[in-house]
Amino acid sequence: MPTTASAVRAAALVASLSVLLAAGCAESGETGKRKDPAGGKASTVSPETGASPLGKKLTEQKLTWKPCPAPSEAEGGGPAPAPLPGGSEWECSFMDAPLDYADPGGKTIELALIRAKATREADRIGSLVFNFGGPGGSGVATLPAAATDYVALNTRYDLVSFDPRGVGRSAGVVCEDDKQLDAFYALDATPDDDAEITAYQKGLKSYATACKKNSGDALPHVGTLNAARDMDLMRQVLGDDKLHYFGVSYGTELGGVYAHLFPKNVGRAVFDAVVDPTKDSEQSSLGQAKGFQLALDNFARDCVDRGDECLLPGTTVEEVEAGIIGLLDRLDRQPIPTGSGRELTQTQALNGIAQSLYSQEFWEYLEAGVSEADGGDGSLLLALSDAMTGRNANGQYSNSGAAFNAISCVDSKDRYSVAQTKAELPAFHEASPVFGDYLGWGMISCTDWPVPGTWSHPDVSAPGAPPIVVIGNTGDPATPYEGAKAMVDALGPGVGVEVTYRGQGHGAYNATSTCVKGAVDAYLLEGRVPAAGTVCQ
Repeated sequence: MPTTASAVRAAALVASLSVLLAAGCAESGETGKRKDPAGGKASTVSPETGASPLGKKLTEQKLTWKPCPAPSEAEGGGPAPAPLPGGSEWECSFMDAPLDYADPGGKTIELALIRAKATREADRIGSLVFNFGGPGGSGVATLPAAATDYVALNTRYDLVSFDPRGVGRSAGVVCEDDKQLDAFYALDATPDDDAEITAYQKGLKSYATACKKNSGDALPHVGTLNAARDMDLMRQVLGDDKLHYFGVSYGTELGGVYAHLFPKNVGRAVFDAVVDPTKDSEQSSLGQAKGFQLALDNFARDCVDRGDECLLPGTTVEEVEAGIIGLLDRLDRQPIPTGSGRELTQTQALNGIAQSLYSQEFWEYLEAGVSEADGGDGSLLLALSDAMTGRNANGQYSNSGAAFNAISCVDSKDRYSVAQTKAELPAFHEASPVFGDYLGWGMISCTDWPVPGTWSHPDVSAPGAPPIVVIGNTGDPATPYEGAKAMVDALGPGVGVEVTYRGQGHGAYNATSTCVKGAVDAYLLEGRVPAAGTVCQ
């Protein structure tokens, strides 16, 4: 049975891990405007829709900034944000945006914003807007948690983030309740026979039905196109001529779509942990299977190199991974207990393993979690899984999972059948014996979604935009390294500037590389564009 120490460690982990991983990946009349160095007038017209500019009621609205409360349950909970080391206080506000940009004078929704004002007002460049990815992550909760890494940037920028539409307090999507979500995330997501396939399909359909029932009229409007339009409205309301932007993971896709819609409005922009904008859902999932397998290989190699210090059996990478596969096979037949009274299923163990591969800092939790699960205690792997699904130690879920599904399914028009999925499973299994089936079956996640999708992949071509720094990490499991070059090529000539980080984990700026941090800071603070092809260790 689970030990007391293991249960305590797991509870502490689920309370803190999501914030730590985000940090490792994350009434205004003031203007601080800077001129367009390339010339030209900032545009509020979307070339995607040809819609008329938004009215003054929205573009000239005044934000009322107040001290930030504690994050809501939907944002993940926790204490109110503490001041930055330099003394900057966090302020929060709400911005009105159209529910439907095709009807800009119609119904509006409120978007939650957070900022810490620049510490050197005389040298202020403007606002630096962050999106830390997901999709579905709360910027209002993540930015303060990660902000110690951005203190240097806070000297010349107001650090700003937001809950994108559908997320947290920004018309947050609501699907199932906490008890239903416990059952949903315990579903067998790698079904082996017709009965398990039917049960999995039924769970997905029930989830989608609940999202439609509980999310009101916001559900069709939570996609990336509208989030990008929200950012341009935010730029105007914040008083900036240009949008200075730092996007991480999915935030790079959002930034690319923004650059496509509003190339003349792009300021200094950085994309870190880059989503490949050229791939459809199947190709993206297959790429992730390869990426997570590479990260697991690197973890296993580190374990082997440490010899007897490693808790896992095996003297080769193959033997270490065979032990993990054996554990997953046993969990498929029979879940194991945890210190919380819940059981660890195979799907939750896969979630936990994947979550710990997002950062090399958390390999120790993966090692301990697998070792303890081998001994019959699933507490640590369940805590890692809970961090991925947004469940806190009190059994309450944030809306990050619901928002992830809603935004992903509104964006992607791909709808796969069981037959199509089965046909592709061999390729997924070849890409990753551990994660292949899990990510392959994930292709049917949007099949019964009640809202149609938008694209097979986004258009991020941005002719006329200034240089955008695009950082790829060779060991990134979730957004494989190849995505950075694909983003550079898709942005178009003279726009994307690729920087390579030879490291591990999801993202580069928050890793240990002074080279990456120095290049990005020099660009954002001084406008010095790094040389294309820069390689950092």
